[in-house]
Amino acid sequence: MRIVVLTGGIGGARFLLGVRAYAREVGAEVTAVVNVGDDLRLHGLRVCPDLDSVMYTLGGGADPERGWGRVDESWTIKNELAAYGAEPSWFGLGDRDIATHLVRTTMLDAGYPLHQVIEALATRWQPGVRLLPATDDRLETHAVVSATSELASPAATNNADAADLDGGRRAIHFQEWWVRHRAQLPTHQFVFVGAETAKPAPGVTEAIGAADVVLIAPSNPVVSIAPILAVPGLREALTDGPAPVVGVSPIIGGAPVRGMADRCLAVLNVECSAAGVGGLYGSRAGGGLLDGWLVAEEDAQTVVPEVTVRAVPLRMTDEAATAAMVRAAVELT
Repeated sequence: MRIVVLTGGIGGARFLLGVRAYAREVGAEVTAVVNVGDDLRLHGLRVCPDLDSVMYTLGGGADPERGWGRVDESWTIKNELAAYGAEPSWFGLGDRDIATHLVRTTMLDAGYPLHQVIEALATRWQPGVRLLPATDDRLETHAVVSATSELASPAATNNADAADLDGGRRAIHFQEWWVRHRAQLPTHQFVFVGAETAKPAPGVTEAIGAADVVLIAPSNPVVSIAPILAVPGLREALTDGPAPVVGVSPIIGGAPVRGMADRCLAVLNVECSAAGVGGLYGSRAGGGLLDGWLVAEEDAQTVVPEVTVRAVPLRMTDEAATAAMVRAAVELT
């Protein structure tokens, strides 16, 4: 059995712990296609937040309290940068984490594509699943916001693509919107810079085409899953492929399990509910993605037209509970 998972962020990383546990029970192979829209350059280093969260979590090196970065982290370099007044000051890199970024940046600068770099990094962490970036090409999620006095200059953001737009609007990197401004700025839309010319990373469409089931993790549908689907050819690989597609709701009882998915959904005028996200993905029969939609027991009355909906416990309290979610998703096919 071959399982492909579209994933991003901390929730997606924890979901993959359950996918891996289930796969070991049934002898399945797992490929995780991971969002790169959060990627950015800081202090000359290529930082891949979602890929690293998945790698550290599956490799046993993630901080369980913060949910991101390395366990037993130290912050000497961050404090030294602060002493110099180096920007951006709102995004901190831990000392252990910086080692990963140094190795990745060195390999990328030497000409290795991102998927090969991730494969090399994974030899240390042994995640137990195949990790693939959605694309090797540049793809960044930016937020288009109303220009306000809260916004720093492009130099202070360390983002050369921050730009003033017509109508008093400004595009800033998603990480600045998310981390620095806590998603509090008046926001008009999200754009996936570079998506139109990006290509799927080698192995991604092949894995989807050979899959027995594709799972959409309970990740943020707007800024974790949508950037993956924005890569030309990936949505078509899902809709035209033979494998059923089953999504797992990131919303329980009208609220996101973690993070700020509600604020992202509001930008799209999508209701923050299991039905709202299910409708956003849409049914494969109706030109969308889903054949099945797994929702929490609190949302048992959810209806998504032309999609099979099943309610089960969706709290990822431990690996066994998460594996049970995965089993229910696979059985839904």
